[in-house]
Amino acid sequence: MTNTANPIKKEQSNGPTAENSKKGIENHKKAAEHHEAAAKHHIDAAKHHEEGNHEKANESTLKAHGHSCIANEHQREDAKHHALNN
Repeated sequence: MTNTANPIKKEQSNGPTAENSKKGIENHKKAAEHHEAAAKHHIDAAKHHEEGNHEKANESTLKAHGHSCIANEHQREDAKHHALNN
C-alpha cells in the first residue's frame, strides 16, 4: 500500500515575520511611552504630597496607575508574540 499523505509540508518559521516584528516594535514603544507617563505622574504625586495638596496627589496617583496598567498590557502582548514565535 502506498502512502497518500500530502508530501508538501508547510515550513514553520522560527524567526519573526515582518508583521510580527512590527507588532513587537509597536508594543515596546507603546509600553515605554506609558511607563514614562506613569513615572511623570508619580513624580507629580510626590510633589503634590510635599506641598500638602493630597487631592491632586491622589489624581496623579490614579493617572500613574492607569498608565502602568496600559504599559503592562503592551508588555503582555509582546511576551505572547515572543512565546508564539520562538
